[in-house]
Amino acid sequence: MADSLLPVQALLVVDVQKAGVTGDRAVPGAPELLERTADLIARARQSGALVVHLQNDGAPGAGDEPHTPGWALHLRVEAGPTESVIRKTRDDGFAGTSLGSLLSGAGVRAVAVCGVMSEVCVQATARSALAQDYRVVLPHDAHATQDIPAAPGISAAVPAAVVSRVAAWAISADADVTTRAADVTFTAPPEA
Repeated sequence: MADSLLPVQALLVVDVQKAGVTGDRAVPGAPELLERTADLIARARQSGALVVHLQNDGAPGAGDEPHTPGWALHLRVEAGPTESVIRKTRDDGFAGTSLGSLLSGAGVRAVAVCGVMSEVCVQATARSALAQDYRVVLPHDAHATQDIPAAPGISAAVPAAVVSRVAAWAISADADVTTRAADVTFTAPPEA
């Protein structure tokens, strides 16, 4: 866990869509996750950092199928030169999208990643950022997932909190994993 963090120049808000944070399919602790994510967004905006909302286009019939209620982003977007929405069809927010060119065009070298699901899209996006030599900050209390159901003959159910912790631990050798989103600080990128 990182004790002291240098500021980041961009916040990647991964798949904070209604299907994953509202109703009976919401991740455990969704209200707290939303509160922390909204705070991260507000502080990033105030500093002039980039805010990028990644929006997953789910398959037909999925909770996040495009243009269905569950597909909508839950938190308000202030579209403009430092805030945008990038739609994606894969777990990794960089794969097949303009995310990399947006970040590099602004001179971003450090990102914070938050959102859902910890072990899927959040981790895939963080890993891709690391592979592209971005410094990555992952606030542990600003990403979440679902419980993993029991698999008879393999394992008991795995609580969501454990899944999120393992997802963060799996990249902690390369990323700055911090306990609290409140510890993340922001600065404007050099080209913004």
